[in-house]
Amino acid sequence: MAHNLLEGKRGIIFGALDENSIAWITAERIHEEGGTFVLTNAPIALRMGQIDQLAAKTASQVIPADATSVDDLQSLIEKSMEILGGKLDFVLHSIGMSVNVRKGRAYTDQNYDWTQKGLDVSAMSFHKVMQTLYKSDAMNEWGSIVALTYMAAQRVFPDYNDMADNKAFLESIARSFGYFFGRDKNVRVNTISQSPTPTTAGQGVKGFDGFIKYAEKMSPLGNATALDCANYTITLFSDLTRRVTLQNLYNDGGFSNMGVSDSVMEEFLDD
Repeated sequence: MAHNLLEGKRGIIFGALDENSIAWITAERIHEEGGTFVLTNAPIALRMGQIDQLAAKTASQVIPADATSVDDLQSLIEKSMEILGGKLDFVLHSIGMSVNVRKGRAYTDQNYDWTQKGLDVSAMSFHKVMQTLYKSDAMNEWGSIVALTYMAAQRVFPDYNDMADNKAFLESIARSFGYFFGRDKNVRVNTISQSPTPTTAGQGVKGFDGFIKYAEKMSPLGNATALDCANYTITLFSDLTRRVTLQNLYNDGGFSNMGVSDSVMEEFLDD
């Protein structure tokens, strides 16, 4: 059900790859709520995905951009404002990548060139996006910037590997840059810590299927879906959350506050 929460608002969505990605589903929901946007992803990701289908469905344009390149980001933001007809009201950063994870390299045996690449793509890109927006004065007052994260930034999930470090850095950037964006521009910056979600990227983590079942048993409300995350993001992009900033907001069915659940304990009880 749409409520026109984003009527007249415009923005940029980073990271939509295919219909399994949270950014894709969020784009659909933003469109339903009256928002307009530009879609962007790295050129190689655009070749691998089906983003043109999403663009057609949401009457959007696609601009290829490497989020680790300040020059690409500057061009992206300038073109987006030209296409959309003014400054931006929202930005979604839904980007994450670990070469170590992809190639099965253990956390205790990292290839540091790969580690640096993953850090740049997953976390430093968020700083670069915000710095470019900030210097360009590209955000409208009371605009909202959201990045997606995971609670491995706070707790140990061994197979999440160096992505845990990337997410911890991402969350710190959100708080630190969010202060300056709030103080100087009245712009909000938050992260959403989402349940494990069967996206294309998420399924690349070793043991993902087992962990998503475990999280489902641990969470009183069950795992939050990609659509749940999209809906939560809509509220943060709307005018209903104008004073919410510098927060890492859990959208995980209660998992983050659980020690153990009855369902999990039953797995260890003797017959």
